[in-house]
Amino acid sequence: MALDPPLTDAEFEELCITNDIVHFERTSDGKILMRPPAGGLTSGANCAITCELRSWLKIHPRGMMVGSCAGFFLPDASMLSPSAAYILPEKLKGFTKDDLTGFPRLCPDFVIELLSTSESLAKTKDKMERWIENGATLGWVIDPYEQKVYVYEPGRKASVASGKVIHGKGPVEGFTLDLDEVWRCYEI
Repeated sequence: MALDPPLTDAEFEELCITNDIVHFERTSDGKILMRPPAGGLTSGANCAITCELRSWLKIHPRGMMVGSCAGFFLPDASMLSPSAAYILPEKLKGFTKDDLTGFPRLCPDFVIELLSTSESLAKTKDKMERWIENGATLGWVIDPYEQKVYVYEPGRKASVASGKVIHGKGPVEGFTLDLDEVWRCYEI
């Protein structure tokens, strides 16, 4: 759905706040996307991912991480929401608590997108490309159905990783995600 004229950032944020049972995002051209809540398996896997990222952050107490409830106003005028993300402390300099209370006007340095049944792999990869174009320096698209991770970095073609773990680099040097824990969330 696209409104003409498009909603301002403040109007869009108000729409999100007053309709908190619907998950909204906005494309750079003002199109509003509505997504259903995550299903049980995806929600469980997202919890596993954010718990591991949080455990890493406790050992490396710097910067800020967010989960799937966060939204970011990006330089291209879109507002995207990651499955999980991390922001380096240098990027947070100059921001106040008020700046970070709503949708921050910045792009996280590291972004994870967990594929769900409500999105196609192609759309999820496209979304990750938007994160990278807006300033993320590392991104992972996690496909639990094929048990693959697509790794994105600026100026490089996406690579594919598989196996029991994936190791972070750059903004999340030292972070290791136990993929077996993620895959286990999809077993009954």
